Amino acid sequence: MESSQYDIAIIGGGILGLSTAMQLLERVPQWRVAVIEKEEQLATHQTGHNSGVMHSGIYYRPGSHKAQFCVAGLNNMVKFCEENEIEYRQCGKVIVALHESEFGRLDDLYQRGTANGVPDLEMVGPERLKEIEPHTAGVRALWAPHTGIVDFTKVAAAFANKFQQAGGDIFTRAAVKKIANSSGSVALETTKGTLQAKHLINCAGLYADKVAAMTGEKVGVRIIPFRGEYYTLKPESHHLVSGLIYPVPDPQFPFLGVHFTRNIKGHVEAGPNAVMALRREGYRKRDFSLGDSLGNLAYPGFWKMAMKYWKIGLGEVYRSYNRRVFLHDLQRLIPEIQNSDLDSGGSGVRAQAVARDGSLLDDFSIIQGRDAIHVLNAPSPGATSSLAIGEHIAGLAIDNFGAAA
Repeated sequence: MESSQYDIAIIGGGILGLSTAMQLLERVPQWRVAVIEKEEQLATHQTGHNSGVMHSGIYYRPGSHKAQFCVAGLNNMVKFCEENEIEYRQCGKVIVALHESEFGRLDDLYQRGTANGVPDLEMVGPERLKEIEPHTAGVRALWAPHTGIVDFTKVAAAFANKFQQAGGDIFTRAAVKKIANSSGSVALETTKGTLQAKHLINCAGLYADKVAAMTGEKVGVRIIPFRGEYYTLKPESHHLVSGLIYPVPDPQFPFLGVHFTRNIKGHVEAGPNAVMALRREGYRKRDFSLGDSLGNLAYPGFWKMAMKYWKIGLGEVYRSYNRRVFLHDLQRLIPEIQNSDLDSGGSGVRAQAVARDGSLLDDFSIIQGRDAIHVLNAPSPGATSSLAIGEHIAGLAIDNFGAAA
């Protein structure tokens, strides 16, 4: 890698970085493009710990990036999987109202989804709900038949393969240590050597704010990691879940709540909760980073966020350590589920951008610097939207860097 010269360097070998890289070379094949990834394998963090749901675009504010990219992204993702023989299944999803008090919020979701162009949304009653998910409690539900499941690591691998076939380079085990401007280009010092690039695209996920800071960009957000922990259903209990079962989201809670997900590998996951992790890649309860924790404590937005969500946060921590509480929440959706149906499962970490006023960025956040594009917030439905987001970033790069590249 030493002194290698590229037109564009993309930091982050997750699904967004790889989608962007692939689409850049599809549109400008003469450019030299490199993807730099700190791990030995690609797509090992948010992409590799993803639940595998291909979202349809119901939850997101009409006109937002999430709404636009998710609906387009799902269509593109289905087409890409079919063209590249990647297994997927549009098993459908129910968002279940357990009480009449939730009808208003369910109606709002129906209106949002319709405004966003989600096809074939249907409000169903208890009888139809029992046909779709026989073991689910509920007095009404929103049925989204095109919501699907896929293994996003296989999608990311296909992106990487197409990028390399088009002449792109991928460097793994190349953690970025320093970024410096150097006579009209950017020098990236990595653990694998120094790489020179005219322009930079930051898709570093959990480290996006740190990479932006290395370039001198003042982005006004900090990535706060939230761990989502899952249980899995034992094989003999898989019949309890046909597809995807979600609760009506609580407007006071910034995440979707615990739900049931049948994934493409045949497992059924139950969860997740949402607990602030004490390390950016804190997949286990015992994972701790003094630097990450002190950085959070020194950030004004952390304290403002904590003041707003402290009660919800304590409840999530309590549920994390108390299996009975977790089970009780799962039983709200499937009353017959028992403790004996559950096995321990995995976890993922969500890279959540938090502003200095303590607000959690709700939409995707992609900003343009002088010589760089920074993806600062791309949580769910980031994987679903990866083709649409990559197309958008590639377009920004061509518009802003094309003359100089």
